[in-house]
Amino acid sequence: MSALHPTTTRFRQNSREALANRNIQAAMSHAQSGFVAKRAAARAALPEFDAIRDAARDLKNEVLRNLGTYLEAYEARVTAAGGHVHWAETAEDARRIVLEICQQAGAKRVNKGKSMISEECGINDHLAAHGITAQETDLGEYIIQLRGEMPSHIIAPAVHVTVPEVEAEFRREHSHLDAGRSLAELPDLLAEARGVLRERYFQAEVGITGANMLVAETGQSVIVTNEGNGDLSQSLGRVHIVMASLEKIVPTLEDAATVLRVLARSATGQEATVYTTFSSGPRRAGDPDGPEEYHVVLLDNGRTNMLGTEFEEMLRCIRCGACMNHCPVYQAVGGHAYGWVYPGPMGAVLTPSLIGLEEGRNLPNASTFCGRCESVCPMRIPLPGMMRAYRAREFDRGLTPGAARWGLGAWRAVASRPRLYGAVSRLANFGLKLLAWGGARLRWMPLGAGWTDHRDFAAPPLGGTFQSQWKGPR
Repeated sequence: MSALHPTTTRFRQNSREALANRNIQAAMSHAQSGFVAKRAAARAALPEFDAIRDAARDLKNEVLRNLGTYLEAYEARVTAAGGHVHWAETAEDARRIVLEICQQAGAKRVNKGKSMISEECGINDHLAAHGITAQETDLGEYIIQLRGEMPSHIIAPAVHVTVPEVEAEFRREHSHLDAGRSLAELPDLLAEARGVLRERYFQAEVGITGANMLVAETGQSVIVTNEGNGDLSQSLGRVHIVMASLEKIVPTLEDAATVLRVLARSATGQEATVYTTFSSGPRRAGDPDGPEEYHVVLLDNGRTNMLGTEFEEMLRCIRCGACMNHCPVYQAVGGHAYGWVYPGPMGAVLTPSLIGLEEGRNLPNASTFCGRCESVCPMRIPLPGMMRAYRAREFDRGLTPGAARWGLGAWRAVASRPRLYGAVSRLANFGLKLLAWGGARLRWMPLGAGWTDHRDFAAPPLGGTFQSQWKGPR
């Protein structure tokens, strides 16, 4: 799978394959519970958490209303500090700009911190096609780079990979090391990756990082990491390239602090990540280290088309991953099933916004509409509402599969006739009770095998349909 060749139209097939993959199921069952529990504990420990969410939402709305003004202020600050800002309307523009900077630096190797924007643009493959090796330095990104995969999660790229699979990759890739070494425990794997990558930090001429935020007031880029690889990538090479999308702007340092208070708590359940790094421009006289050149590539790639539409609120996203951590669909099938860079509920909205509804139409349907994604989103993004809006667009444009359109038509015909609806409801209620054989759960039901093949279904309660109970005895 490549960012340049999405497989979003294969979501159903991708999902079936993921559900049948025992390694993916084992990895997902262990990983997600940790995210959920830690986020809940972090939220409970901060009584003003919801008030901070409101403040973060409001400041991002202010940015989106005046995006051009803040971007111009940011560019002026970066330029004043000796840096360079490059505007990329499309992913192709971003690839061209990054390649030109690397070629001008004479780069043969590039170190990369974790960056979803670089994934969106397919930077690694583009550099490789021109003889430049891009080395991922985040541990999760390094693992999936060895496996030839894209991230399956925006903060935990290798969440779908089991420890035995990592060991197998390391033994294959690190064949120069002692074949008898122990790699049975996580500390062993971590130490080996650290040793291998530490050598490569000093070999690269260019470092590429993403940006969690860009501060208009100061011209700084902000990254949050737990491994320190981002700091090494951006400070050891002669050139530092920051890749970020336009909406990552925040007005002031105080605003950046507001977002940071909800970011780590929502993502990993930490009060703050181990490293929070503010970067501004190239090395100055007297600085002991840092890059000689500082470049920021600002990517649009369809985002300004979302402004002023019902999907504008998606641009508040701070890429914490909370929505997917709590999503029952994502937890069942993992990130690769979504077929592009952004998985889970946020991907179900952002992906069709960026690559088009024709290509991404399956993803807004990958939801039970349980509402957990919206309830945990630190920026209060109404994800279910936007997925419903895309489903309506899909139907209006004739992109909904024929069987689904027939089913919706049949439902409309029944639901618009109260007497018929009551009769059908009573019949369905009686039939499902028979299938449950007096139990509380159904293991199979007609037309519902897609659900019951992988989970059970609540049987109707005693006492008739909801309508009959509401009306009560006459």
